[in-house]
Amino acid sequence: MMNFKTRLGLGILAFFAVIAVIGEWIAPYDPSEMGDTLLSPPSAAHWFGTTMTGQDIFSQVLVGTRGVMIVGLVCGVLATFLSILVGVTAGFLGGAADEALSMLSNVFLVIPALPLIIIVASMLPSADTVLIAAVISLTAWAWGARVLRAQTMSLRRRDFVEAARASGERTWRIIVFEILPNLTAVIATGFVGTVIFAVMLQITLSFVGVVSLSTWNWGTILFWAQSNQALGQGAWWWFVPAGLCIALLGTALALINFGIDEYANPRLRKVRA
Repeated sequence: MMNFKTRLGLGILAFFAVIAVIGEWIAPYDPSEMGDTLLSPPSAAHWFGTTMTGQDIFSQVLVGTRGVMIVGLVCGVLATFLSILVGVTAGFLGGAADEALSMLSNVFLVIPALPLIIIVASMLPSADTVLIAAVISLTAWAWGARVLRAQTMSLRRRDFVEAARASGERTWRIIVFEILPNLTAVIATGFVGTVIFAVMLQITLSFVGVVSLSTWNWGTILFWAQSNQALGQGAWWWFVPAGLCIALLGTALALINFGIDEYANPRLRKVRA
């Protein structure tokens, strides 16, 4: 049974997932459309106020949710797949395969994500959201692979694995049906951590203006607010809604992570009880 932290985190995450799907349909204005109401505080016509060019901030937040969620999901799935493929394979096979795959993990572990993405974005000015997520995932899988390798090495000599091996089960069946089910909590925790990393990195890249600013996300909103001195002009409504969305999404993912830890760690379950 899920604990309160997990339910709350999943509820907030589900809310943002729904907004990511329907945000463009329910947005009251085109987020890029300029209007006559300039730098207006929240009102009935503009729930989150407007920018200094009259753009509706509420519409920008709604439409920008999709880009954030896509990057988090795509990066989480790709990085988790790579970490499972490399980490579990290396830990189970051992020997030369383990050394080669561990060396590969170590190489990607030291590659700095931010400079790499800045280089890619400068070479491909039209890089879309999915491409940015793919580049982030290439730098985000190595740590998870190291953790899964260590966990797999502790499982590969267990009695149930030896029994499956003695019965003639193929290697891939042992990994899929004997090893992976015992790594579910570790994999889930790694996935959530990767999503957090990807979301924050994408928002950072947008905030500093590295990626394309023609696609709306929460970081893009903060970029334009900072560029136009929203704080100095007292236009708190320009950056607070996007900042709160970032905080809420990060909190939701953290709560899910804490819930997984409590479920997987018997000591934490005992303390909670």
